[in-house]
Amino acid sequence: MDRFERIEAVAVPIARVNCDTDQIIPAQYLQKLRSEDFGRFLFAESRFRKDGSEVPDFILNRPAYRPARILVADRNFGCGSSREHAVWALHDYGIRAVIAPSFGDIFFSNSLKNGLLPIVLPQAVVTPLLEQLESSPGAMLAVDLPAQEVALPDGGRHPFDIEAFAKTCLVNGIDELGYTLAQSGRIDAFERSYDGGSI
Repeated sequence: MDRFERIEAVAVPIARVNCDTDQIIPAQYLQKLRSEDFGRFLFAESRFRKDGSEVPDFILNRPAYRPARILVADRNFGCGSSREHAVWALHDYGIRAVIAPSFGDIFFSNSLKNGLLPIVLPQAVVTPLLEQLESSPGAMLAVDLPAQEVALPDGGRHPFDIEAFAKTCLVNGIDELGYTLAQSGRIDAFERSYDGGSI
C-alpha cells in the first residue's frame, strides 16, 4: 500500500446523491482477479458506450479532469452492495481521497483498508465545493493527512476526523496485516514471557 501524507491534485466532482457501488463498478466486472487494473472499469456504464468508445460528456472523460486524484461526491457515496471492487476501481484509476458529506458504511471501511482516504466534510462545505469544481475544471485541492485538513481552491481550510489506527496505517503505507507483522517482535516477546496460565 502506498504511503499517504499530503497530496495536492485536481479534484473531480461527482454530484450524485446515493452514488452506489454498482455505479462505481458494474457487476459484470466482479469476477476479475485483483491483479487486473480495475481503474479501467470505474464508472464504466457512464464512461463508455456499448462499443467501448468514450462518452465525451462524462466528467472523467473531460481533459481537465483526467489527472484527478481527488474525488468530491454528494452524500451517501458508495452505498449499496459491499463490493470491495468499488474501492479497487477508484484506487487503480488514481484516486487517493474521496470527500463527501457521508458514505456507505462498508465502502468507508473498505476504503481505509485499501489505501483510499474517505473524508467526511459538512454538506454546507461540499455543496458549494461541487459547484466550484464544476465551474472551474482542473481546480486543485490539497489533503494533508497528518494535519487532518483539506485546503480548498478558495483558500478555505477544513479539518476532518479519522480513526487513529487507520491514520497510522495510511501514513505508513501498511494494511492491517502489515501492521500486525510489524509487531512480530513484540508478539514473540509476549509468547516467550507467557507462562501458559489462564487469562
